[in-house]
Amino acid sequence: MVTFPNCKINLGLNIINKRPDGYHDLETVFYPIFIQDVLEIITDQNTEPLQDVNYTASGLQVEGDSNLNLCVKAFRLLKKDYPQLPSIKIHLHKNIPMGAGLGGGSADGAFALKTLNQKYQLNISEEQMIQYALQLGSDCPFFIMNKPCLAKGRGEILTSIDLDLSQYQFLIVNPGIHISTAWAFTQIQPSRALYPIEETIFIPIGQWKSILQNDFEKPVIQQFPEIGTIIHQLYSHGAIYAALSGSGSTVFGIFPKGAINQPIFPKHYYIAQVD
Repeated sequence: MVTFPNCKINLGLNIINKRPDGYHDLETVFYPIFIQDVLEIITDQNTEPLQDVNYTASGLQVEGDSNLNLCVKAFRLLKKDYPQLPSIKIHLHKNIPMGAGLGGGSADGAFALKTLNQKYQLNISEEQMIQYALQLGSDCPFFIMNKPCLAKGRGEILTSIDLDLSQYQFLIVNPGIHISTAWAFTQIQPSRALYPIEETIFIPIGQWKSILQNDFEKPVIQQFPEIGTIIHQLYSHGAIYAALSGSGSTVFGIFPKGAINQPIFPKHYYIAQVD
């Protein structure tokens, strides 16, 4: 069974407070963007009894122990409660840049949960799937719903919102800068935004520039001025709104449909136009 995990951008991101459990409460809007990985899951008839998952990957290089991959973790998480699941083969073709504020890894894990649920007819409800996804990571529950959502808490308290940006186009720019999420959080002094995101998101998009803020953007630009340069270039080439996604390093610009005037970026940048 083949599915196509997509990524997301953050429209605004406010870090409200640090919780006793070490996590942060936040407020953001997750918006799906259809840059996609390719995920295939099939039953493995020939695997060794003790090797429940045979994982392979292609495309952009996924570093690290495959046992820590969220697709593998998703299978083993469900296997605990659904021991009837057979051994499987997972192949992931990676297109979404990693560590880029786009949630690509989270999407892969969430889509693995959804694919296993559908393929093996586990009949797990959406609410149960969200709880499983939360065990994989704070961004994962969004990809179970995979539609525009206001997110609170760690990102798992999701409210679907009626936000349609289909009359615009997006330019996604990733300069290949690695930004540690842990470092980014140390740069933030949590506080409530002057303009709550759940209100400002419904203000005309032409007014977002001055009021829809990502708390990570200022410290990230101070540390990596190249990010600020990209945002400036997008605005100077006609973007209605441009911002950092998550803790970065991806920047996105929102343009009127058919009016993207793409700046000239270095060849090593990842760049995608998305309707």
